[in-house]
Amino acid sequence: MNDNAWNSPSETTPESYFDSLYETDPELTRIERSIREHGMPEISVEPGYGRLLTLLVAATGARSLLEIGALGGYSGLCLARGLPPGEGRLTSLELKPEFAALASRNLAEAGYGERSEMIVGPAADSLAALEAEGRRFDFFFIDADKENYPVYLEFAIRLANPRAIVAADNTLLRGRTLNPGKQGPAVLAIREFNKAVASDPRLVTAHLPSYDGLLLAMVKGEA
Repeated sequence: MNDNAWNSPSETTPESYFDSLYETDPELTRIERSIREHGMPEISVEPGYGRLLTLLVAATGARSLLEIGALGGYSGLCLARGLPPGEGRLTSLELKPEFAALASRNLAEAGYGERSEMIVGPAADSLAALEAEGRRFDFFFIDADKENYPVYLEFAIRLANPRAIVAADNTLLRGRTLNPGKQGPAVLAIREFNKAVASDPRLVTAHLPSYDGLLLAMVKGEA
C-alpha cells in the first residue's frame, strides 16, 4: 500500500485515508527515491493531487501541457500520464540544470522522453520566450518559487488556449497563508495570487483545501 497509509484512527487524516486505498506506484516511488538520493528537496506534489492532475489532463483532452517547476519529474509524469497514447507533449520549465537533468531522465525512463521537453532557466524568461514564439497550451501546472506565482498566472492566461486549465500547488503554504502574523514575501505573494484568481473575470476558479492547497482555474477564452 502507499507509504502514507494510516496506522490507527488517531493518526488518520482524510488525505492519508484515501492515499492508503491505492497501491504503491513503482514509477513514482522510483522518482521519489531518485530525488532523495540526489539530495534534492522532497517537495513533489502530493500523491492525491498527482492523481488529480492525471485525471484532469485526461478528462479535458489536453494535448499541450506546460509545467512551471519540474524538480525531479514526479508531477511531470503525473501530467504526461493523462495524455492520449502517442499524442500530446509536456513542456517543463526548471531553473536548476541538475534538477532538469534528473527530471528529463526520469521521464525518459517512464517512457515519455520523446514526448517531453525541458527548458532550463528562470521561468519568467522562459515564459516570455514561449509567448514570443506564439506557443499556446491546454493545461498549466504551477509549482515553483512562490514569490512569482502572480507573474506565472498572468503568463499562463496569455499563453492559454480557450478553456485551458491552470492548476497551482501550495496555496496554503503549510498554514502560513492563513496566519496574519506571517508577512514574508512568499506568503504575501500567495495571498495576492489567491485573491487575484478569485476576482479575475478571465477565469472560472475553485480552491481545494486538502494537503497544502491547490488552485484550479479554467481560462474562459482568448486573453
